[in-house]
Amino acid sequence: MVLLAAAVCTKAGKAIVSRQFVEMTRTRIEGLLAAFPKLMNTGKQHTFVETDSVRYVYQPLEKLYMVLITTKNSNILEDLETLRLFSRVIPEYCRVLEESEISEHCFDLIFAFDEIVALGYRENVNLAQIRTFTEMDSHEEKVFRAVRETQEREAKAEMRRKAKELQQARRDAERSGKKVPAFGGFGNVSSMSSGSLITDTIVEPEKPKITPAPVRSSGPSKALKLGAKGKEVDNFVDQLKSEGETIISSSGKRGSDVSKVLPPPVNVESVHLRVEDKISLSCGRDGGLQNMEVLGMVTLRVSDEKSGRIRLIINNNDNKGLQLQTHPNVDKKLFTAESVIGLKNPEKSFPLNNDVGVLKWRLQTTDESLIPLTINCWPSESASGCDVNIEYELQEENLELNDVVISIPVPSGVGAPVIGDLDGEYKHDSRRNILEWCLPVIDANNKTGSLEFSIAGQPNDFFPINVSFVSKRNYCDIQVTKVSHVDGDSSVRFSSETSFVVDKYVIE
Repeated sequence: MVLLAAAVCTKAGKAIVSRQFVEMTRTRIEGLLAAFPKLMNTGKQHTFVETDSVRYVYQPLEKLYMVLITTKNSNILEDLETLRLFSRVIPEYCRVLEESEISEHCFDLIFAFDEIVALGYRENVNLAQIRTFTEMDSHEEKVFRAVRETQEREAKAEMRRKAKELQQARRDAERSGKKVPAFGGFGNVSSMSSGSLITDTIVEPEKPKITPAPVRSSGPSKALKLGAKGKEVDNFVDQLKSEGETIISSSGKRGSDVSKVLPPPVNVESVHLRVEDKISLSCGRDGGLQNMEVLGMVTLRVSDEKSGRIRLIINNNDNKGLQLQTHPNVDKKLFTAESVIGLKNPEKSFPLNNDVGVLKWRLQTTDESLIPLTINCWPSESASGCDVNIEYELQEENLELNDVVISIPVPSGVGAPVIGDLDGEYKHDSRRNILEWCLPVIDANNKTGSLEFSIAGQPNDFFPINVSFVSKRNYCDIQVTKVSHVDGDSSVRFSSETSFVVDKYVIE
C-alpha cells in the first residue's frame, strides 16, 4: 500500500486539511481534490473512484469528505481499513464536523495522521495508541504549572485577606469615631473612599525565598544506582519542599488507594481490639440508593497468657437495624442477655497471638437517609461543552471522614477542565482521564461543599463517580467499653483501634 495523501475536503473539493506522505506540490494536491467531486457524478454508490493515475477512497462526514489518495496498485481492503481509522480520529479532536472546527484543530489532526501513516505506509496502531502518542505530556511542565498556579492562588488569597482586614479596620475606626489610620503610609487618608484605600494599600505578597536544598548523607547506600537522573529529581523535589510545596512520595499505589488504610496504633496492650466497618454503596446519578451494605467486625488479639480468660463488655447504641452474629465458641445467651462476649467454656482461654473475630454485623438497606455522604452531580450542556456542578453533604454528623477523594471521569483529548468555585483541592490526571477532588476532612463543621468546572463533553462522560475515605469513628455505633477477667471481674488494660473504610462507593 502506498498512500499519497489524506485530506478532509468540502463537497466542492476545497481542501480544509491535507497531509501528503510523499513528495507532492500544493498545486498537484489541490488539483486532485478539485477533480474528486466531479468523478462521483456517475450515479453509482461506491466508497472509491479511480482515474488513470490515482485512486480516491472516501467516506462522507456530514457536509465533508474524508479522502485518501492512493496508487492504483494498492490493496483496496487495507485502504478501507485505514480510512475507517482516519474517520474515527477526527471526532477525537473535533466536537462537530464542520469546516471551522476542522480548521481550528488542523495541527492536532495532522499530528494524528502522522501516527497512522509513515512514508506512505500504514503503521500498526489503534485509536488508543494514537491518543497516547499525541498526548505526550511533560511531567516537569505539569509540576511547574502546578507550583505557579498554587503561588498565584496563594497571592490572590493573601490580597483578599489584606483587603478584608483594611475594610474591617476602617469600619471599626468609623464606629468608634476615631481617626481612620493611614494604612498607605502617605499621611492622612481619612478623606479617601474605601475603594481607593483598598487599592492603594494592597501589597504584593513576598515571594518565597529559595533556600538551598539540604545536603544528603554521602555514606554508602545499599540501593542500586541507575545513573545521575535520580539525583536531579531528588534535588528538584527538595527545592519544591523548600518553597513550601507539599510533595507526596509514590510507593507503588495511587493516592486514593493509599488513603484507604489507617496507620496502626502506637501503644498496643496485651489485649488489643479492632472495631472495623467497611461500606459498599451504589447510588443512581438521578438520586435513589440502589444498594448499601455495611460489614463490621470486632477482632480480638491476646498476646499474654495471663489475659487469656477474659470477657468483653459491648456497648451497642445502634438504631439502624443491624444483624449481629457472634463466633460459634462465644456464649450467645450471655451476649443476648447482657451484651457480654465470653467463651462458652469459661475455663478456656482465647487463642494467643491470633486475630480472632468474636463479633460481626451486617447492615443492608436502600434507605437514603442512612447514606453517610451524599454526592450530587449536575452536568449541564453549554455552548463551550459542559458545566459541571458537584456537591457533597455529610448526613451522619457524628462521623469525621479523612482523606476524602471524589474521582470524576472526564473526556479525553479535550484538555484540562477549567475550575470555578472549589472547596478543598483538585488534581487532574490526564493519563487516567480523572479529576480528583481532594478534601482532607469532612465533619460537622465542614458538612457541605461544592466544586464547579467546565470542559468539553457530554453529561454521561462524568459518570461513574467513585468516592474513597477513611475514618477513625465507626459507622455502626458499637464499641467495647471494658475488658474484665472471668474470675474476679477485675479490669484488664486493653488498647483498641476503630476504622471505617470504603470497599466500593459509586454514583453511577
